[in-house]
Amino acid sequence: MLRPFGRKSVILQLESERQHRMEVQIERSWKAHLEPEFTKPYFAQLTEAVRQEYAAFPCYPPGRLIFNAFNLCPFDKVKVVIIGQDPYHGPGQAHGLCFSVNDGVPFPPSLVNIFKEIKADIGTDAPATGNLTRWAEQGVLLLNATLTVLSHQAGSHQNRGWETFTDAAIHALAEEKENLVFILWGSYAQKKGAFIDRNKHLVLTSAHPSPLSAYNGFFGNKHFSRTNDYLKTHGKTEIAW
Repeated sequence: MLRPFGRKSVILQLESERQHRMEVQIERSWKAHLEPEFTKPYFAQLTEAVRQEYAAFPCYPPGRLIFNAFNLCPFDKVKVVIIGQDPYHGPGQAHGLCFSVNDGVPFPPSLVNIFKEIKADIGTDAPATGNLTRWAEQGVLLLNATLTVLSHQAGSHQNRGWETFTDAAIHALAEEKENLVFILWGSYAQKKGAFIDRNKHLVLTSAHPSPLSAYNGFFGNKHFSRTNDYLKTHGKTEIAW
């Protein structure tokens, strides 16, 4: 039998005010751009469903890290967007950034391949940790389409409303900013970013870094050098991958 989490560990960065309006604990600039989402019926249903799951079962990432991608990379600082699908569902892995794992956690296969491509592309050796916080702090939004998951049940929180919320975030960036780089690996991410104006932003697409597809076009895509070339051309600081 799964052991329920204590209530205090399940705050989910969401606090219910007296008027039953959901107050979302998210970085200020993102809050300003996403405020309309917080009052929509789907978001109230989503947050209530996720609260109940976190209260009853082990879920990832920890509640305080659900919006970590936004909190580490404010709207005004975003230069690059990498879109993932679902948080890692094993203990201690997910911390709110797509493809990233906590310090000391073995690299998942997709992350191993990402580091292999970085080495082949720009010559940088794989780091000692799979924690990509350093990317986020440089302006790389590492955004999963779905922000939570039940332990050991991949995709368990899909189609609950998270996709609508993360679509809103991507739309806000694509429409309100210019000269961003959107990195879309695999068909899921490419469909999610299909609307992005290619004349306004650089959109890089390839196969997913998963071992199942990496040799079908991920390896050799040179997305990391192409990103930095584009940023440099537009007067922005390159990413230290």
